[in-house]
Amino acid sequence: MAKLWTGRFSKETDQSLDVLNASLPFDCRLYRQDITGSIAHAKMLAKQAIISKEDGAAIVKGLQEILADIDDGKLVLQGAEDIHTFVEQELTKRIGDAGKRLHTARSRNDQVALDLRMYVKEEIKSIHDLVVQLIIALCERSQEHCYTVMPGYTHLQRAQPVTLAHVWMAYGNMLRRDCVRLNNTKALMDEMPLGSGALAATTYPIDRQYVCDQLGFAKITDNSMDGVSDRDYCMELASDCAILMMHLSRMCEELILWCSWEFRFVELDDAFSTGSSIMPQKKNPDVCELIRGKSGRVYGDLMTLLSMQKGLSLAYNKDMQEDKEALFDVIDTVEHSLQVLIPMFLTMKIHEENMEQAALGGFINATDCADYLTKKGVPFRDAYKCIGEMVAWCIEQGCALKDVPLVKLQQFHPLFEADVYEAIDLQTCIKERKVPGGPAPDAVKAQIEALKEFVRKEAAT
Repeated sequence: MAKLWTGRFSKETDQSLDVLNASLPFDCRLYRQDITGSIAHAKMLAKQAIISKEDGAAIVKGLQEILADIDDGKLVLQGAEDIHTFVEQELTKRIGDAGKRLHTARSRNDQVALDLRMYVKEEIKSIHDLVVQLIIALCERSQEHCYTVMPGYTHLQRAQPVTLAHVWMAYGNMLRRDCVRLNNTKALMDEMPLGSGALAATTYPIDRQYVCDQLGFAKITDNSMDGVSDRDYCMELASDCAILMMHLSRMCEELILWCSWEFRFVELDDAFSTGSSIMPQKKNPDVCELIRGKSGRVYGDLMTLLSMQKGLSLAYNKDMQEDKEALFDVIDTVEHSLQVLIPMFLTMKIHEENMEQAALGGFINATDCADYLTKKGVPFRDAYKCIGEMVAWCIEQGCALKDVPLVKLQQFHPLFEADVYEAIDLQTCIKERKVPGGPAPDAVKAQIEALKEFVRKEAAT
């Protein structure tokens, strides 16, 4: 197909430049946004008598037919520099000179800015909805495990008793923040740039607000140069997704550990596991490892977008063509990761007995034992030293705190009484951590309800 910008040039572009310049192989996914935006633009041109009503109607009908043919697979996207060129030249081929009037009062600069904003708005919602689905899955499974005791870890060492539901609510709160970030990005970028022209708007009496209303944007952009050169929303979405992928990666790292024979806390369903080519006993958590690895890919895409934009003078520069591949990769990677993680999580088997057994070791009730003395008036630092000495003695003897006879406990401190055994029982340790945000069953149930209420509000907006 001929270039849209012929006339000034006396030579055909070199083939190597055509390959470097072409964006149709990746911006073809914007065809629906490009055609929808062009329909709104054509209607506005006709309304404003910039083109005739007859030409406007022919353009709209032709664009609708092109959209239907692409959707049905009858029209193949190929042979053009970019999606904008393809649609315009296909339209002209079908309806003649009227098609050449579509680009009146418009530049490819504001056209691509419009297409990309429309696409990003839709994809933000898709990603947001998948995150909400994962929050729902966390809530559903957490409700089953408010009393499932397990060790909480710091430095990957057993630290204090928690419940499985409490752990999952930690991830639920991370994901809630991810939803808020996505919503903020969508609200911030909900501006319609068409009418900015190449950089300096247009002399035609266009109605930008009409197009804005047709396409469902909140407002029009305030400055034409910013309108064509702003890609903040691409970087903001990539940043949101990088943080989201970091959260998913942390969750997957936890599951990878828990799947190991050293932990055996969980077991992935066969449908979400892989095996070894040489070791027949292996059942590998490859889904989790892939998501963990792909987080770095999204970080790289964010750096691509930031680096692309950092040295650009106003307004549009061709460097900005590099925004799409990085942004599309962010979106695809995040959506695919969530689409597989959600059913994997829902079908995962929990080995509660192994979690409880792990909780019984590692002296994770040592803090509670120190608190027992503190509540009897012993300064915390003195109680801390006393329990540290008891733990050292237990390690030498190969026993747990609950196994130490009362007479021996009283050798460490005379304030120990028989009720200490109830105080350091794991269920008591969990039940007494009932402050808001803590692991006590009632506190965790409140966390679950708070997340479910968040989901209800998100569904209503």
